[in-house]
Amino acid sequence: MRTAHSERIPSFAEERRWLTVIASLAIGSGFFALWFWLLPEWLGFHVELAAIAGWRWLAAAPSVLGFALALRCVWDFGWTGHGTPAPMVPPRRLVVAGFYRYVRNPMYLGFAVGWIGLWVVFGRPDLRTIAAAAAVALGVHLFVLLYEEPTLRRKFGADYEL
Repeated sequence: MRTAHSERIPSFAEERRWLTVIASLAIGSGFFALWFWLLPEWLGFHVELAAIAGWRWLAAAPSVLGFALALRCVWDFGWTGHGTPAPMVPPRRLVVAGFYRYVRNPMYLGFAVGWIGLWVVFGRPDLRTIAAAAAVALGVHLFVLLYEEPTLRRKFGADYEL
């Protein structure tokens, strides 16, 4: 027989874990919203469904999977890492769960696949847009090499190198 006193009470650590997951998802959602609000026009997206060739819709599947991958990584940052994707509130634990077991930067990979898929479906790319997208990709790569990886090496040591 269960009494009011025998019910399990969540520990402070469990409550805090949920708070970090909520914070991570809020920051991740804000990041998604910002990019979906800013980038479509900049990338030359013009939604004219009647004018889109049927084969272009094939890119919708990898696009959805790419964004789902990125969202799962946001979840892992909160649940496993006890932090957020934002550099101001980074994970306190090294995240090696989920897709991070296989790829060092699956969140970036998910965003890239998602946006490339949307670009194929809706985009009208020109040389300037391609050059700008390449510059953004180079900027992300340099951010990873010059800031993110050295910071993670200092914070997590040998565990990060595995």
